[in-house]
Amino acid sequence: MDFLSIIWIIFLLSAFLPMLHQRRIEAARLHLIRTFERKKNSRLITLIHRQEALSFLGIPLTRYINIEDSEQLLRAIRLTPEDMPIDLVLHTPGGLVLAAEQIAHAILKHPARVTVYIPHYAMSGGTLIALAADEIIMDENAVLGPVDPQLGEYPAASILKVIEEKDKNEIDDRTLILGDIARKAMRQVRESLVELLAEKMERQKAEELATILSEGRWTHDYPIGVEQLIKMGLPVKTGLPREIYQLMEFYPQPAGRRPSVQYVPLPYSRRDGGRR
Repeated sequence: MDFLSIIWIIFLLSAFLPMLHQRRIEAARLHLIRTFERKKNSRLITLIHRQEALSFLGIPLTRYINIEDSEQLLRAIRLTPEDMPIDLVLHTPGGLVLAAEQIAHAILKHPARVTVYIPHYAMSGGTLIALAADEIIMDENAVLGPVDPQLGEYPAASILKVIEEKDKNEIDDRTLILGDIARKAMRQVRESLVELLAEKMERQKAEELATILSEGRWTHDYPIGVEQLIKMGLPVKTGLPREIYQLMEFYPQPAGRRPSVQYVPLPYSRRDGGRR
């Protein structure tokens, strides 16, 4: 075998081995999903936006809630019998309001019980989706986030604040137009929140909570923990099933040259001095 043939073999292996590894991960995901469904007699759907070990020119692909997600999730709900519960695993930084609202309203309309599982975080549009569920089960350290609309790089609430505090003669036309859009966006998001929350609490309480979550009280990445969510009156509890944590292991982050967090991936016991 000559040197050129060896180079070609190495090239082919480097091209196909990652593909085979990805196929094994996908098979493991489906197996775990089916096992969980048989155990709960439900349909398990995942909406997980992690940067998997797939990239373009070495740059990890960042993912958010988009129209394709809403199309696929709505299809999964349509394929589910009306009397079958749905379990939804959410792990997302958020995304398009249109897509998130479509998913949320489809969940709200499903006659059987819908449970959302949050192992780490479901921010912005992810929070909107979670609020449509009958029950939210979270890791004790997991968080939701505010649902205040963003216009490009700026929060809608901040645009309105600038317009309110300055003389209109000092504000350019573009900012005034952004202010009009911001006002509409905040009203629309609040109305959607009220519609979702009114199914779980009195309308007055739903309106108050919708205002808190959408008015820009906090920064957009503010983490709202379990205790705070319970105080708000939301149907939240802890006690995430072991299978959900296992499922998250099959959505790996892209491998870097040096891991930021490293540990021995085994459960420890106090009896054996931290070794197992």
